Amino acid sequence: MTAAYDVILVGAGPTGAVLAILLGQSGLRVLLTDRAPQIYPLPRAAHIDHETVRIFQQAGVADAIMATSRPAEQYDFLTADRQVLMRFLSHGSPSGWPASNMIHQPSVEAALRQRIADLANVDLRVSWELLDFHDAGAGVEARFRTVDGEQRVAARYLVGCDGAASLVRAHCGIGLEDLQFDEPWLVIDTMVQDPARLPNINLQICDPARPTTCVMMGAGRHRWEFMLKPDESPEVALGDGFIATLLAPWKVDGAVTLERKAVYRFHALVADAWRRGPVFLAGDAAHQMPPFAGQGLCSGVRDAANLAWKLAAVLRGEAGEGLLDTYETERRPHVKAIIDLALMMGRTVCILDPDAAAQRDAALLAQRSAAPPDVPGQGMAFPPVAGPCVLTGSPAAGEPFVQPWSGTRRWDDVAGDGAWLITADAVSSDEVSNDAVSAGPGLRVLPLDDGIPGDFAQPLQAWLARRGARAVLVRPDRYVFGTGAPEALIAAWRRALV
Repeated sequence: MTAAYDVILVGAGPTGAVLAILLGQSGLRVLLTDRAPQIYPLPRAAHIDHETVRIFQQAGVADAIMATSRPAEQYDFLTADRQVLMRFLSHGSPSGWPASNMIHQPSVEAALRQRIADLANVDLRVSWELLDFHDAGAGVEARFRTVDGEQRVAARYLVGCDGAASLVRAHCGIGLEDLQFDEPWLVIDTMVQDPARLPNINLQICDPARPTTCVMMGAGRHRWEFMLKPDESPEVALGDGFIATLLAPWKVDGAVTLERKAVYRFHALVADAWRRGPVFLAGDAAHQMPPFAGQGLCSGVRDAANLAWKLAAVLRGEAGEGLLDTYETERRPHVKAIIDLALMMGRTVCILDPDAAAQRDAALLAQRSAAPPDVPGQGMAFPPVAGPCVLTGSPAAGEPFVQPWSGTRRWDDVAGDGAWLITADAVSSDEVSNDAVSAGPGLRVLPLDDGIPGDFAQPLQAWLARRGARAVLVRPDRYVFGTGAPEALIAAWRRALV
């Protein structure tokens, strides 16, 4: 073996890069590999939500990423004659970041790579192509083809973040559950010269003659997506004349220039297993979804945040190996709920039969006319995390915890990494002092009346009061473990990590 690591990560896209940073910040030795020599330079993912930005914040890159992003406060599904079928309004969020944000993925990846360069215990190796790997009993041994010849590496764990065509998944013999969505779409990315001539909200045009997506991207960019009909080949769709015809109704000639064109098949797939011994899958290697909910990249980053703290806890001897099984039991149902939402949106849009589209329009317009007026929300709501590492039954268990801000100061930055016990009561335990010291594996006690600045203590106290709780235990990935009496929460947390 030429080198030994705690974790090998195959694939340095957003999921792998975030996982590398979070593991590196935990003090672990990480090898991050990618077969490409550099970041893919053209846009791909379009959207991140506030939870994703909060994870980027934990990774130290939120401000850099948000500098090239744009908030998106409205998302409309329209009929062919532009009546509103569905409207999603996003204003504010529990994390304090904008609920919905449009991005330029190469800029996101550049910020992540810069942060990785600052971490001496994370080695990024590009132009490294995974050949194979095997379970070595105490870990994994992997072989890579590199410009310097074959390299062999050992680690305790390996994570495949290597995308939809994952070699790691294939090498493990893991199949994919097909959730029955497969539609070809032409994706057009443009550079914007005259933003005044473009929509300033995100749109799905539910026109059976040509279902169309029109969305903002990161600063200075805009995207259209056009569903292809059964008799339209990708080769024809990528022709300049075909694209010009599709864009003509938008009257953007001279307002945009073409940056990228591609034909994709929008799939909905979930890996049959996310773990094989010391090997894990994350991101597109574990799940793929159509883009209508804008949650593909977000879901991969959530995978990274969930798996990172669990791998760190096990590798540091703070938790038992069984904790790693909760990665799939927590993430799979969460991802499937998001895919269900994306499928609902996609099936609403992708109707080519005029009669079926008319029936859809009539039903959704009737629902809107009977519903209360549109009220701004805080983005799309997803189910809480559930499983043995959540104190099910206690108020707010499994939900993302709130992040108060005071000016530009953010609670997560003040409180620091790891798990928190935020309590309005003194902790009466022989094992725990009441002053933000270790209270068990990776846990710090943060009394509201001692050590928490008042501008943060007040909203945290209000959060507890709304749930009738005296204390909350927050996991390192900022999901609520549970609420209740502090001593009971500490005991439950210790049991969960055994």
